[in-house]
Amino acid sequence: MTGSTNNEALGAQMNYPEKELEVFDNPNPERDYHIRIDSPEFTCLCPKTGQPDFAEIKLDYVPDQCCVELKSLKLYYWSFRDEGHFHEKVTNMIADDLIKLLDPRYLKVQAVFNVRGGVYTTVEVEHKK
Repeated sequence: MTGSTNNEALGAQMNYPEKELEVFDNPNPERDYHIRIDSPEFTCLCPKTGQPDFAEIKLDYVPDQCCVELKSLKLYYWSFRDEGHFHEKVTNMIADDLIKLLDPRYLKVQAVFNVRGGVYTTVEVEHKK
């Protein structure tokens, strides 16, 4: 059986990593409520060895006027895949970018890194307005 593939159509639907985060208006800005987003497939590179570091990024925030759009957050996380960062730096970078974007009432970023050399590392950054 033979078939044809329209590569242009496939390429048009592909997503690529990018640092551009998008927001949408908070539908209930009068109320405090938590948004929790777990992303278990985060990767970046060890700046010393160039080996991949794998982590789960756990985001918990109380929005003020806006919320982060999930697809843009996924592509943002993906953009770190080929970059070398220490665990502490990348976690703080993510927190800084989200704080600047959202100006949330509360935000916590927890990066739970997989074992490396017999050591587990978890980095937490917390922000309160």
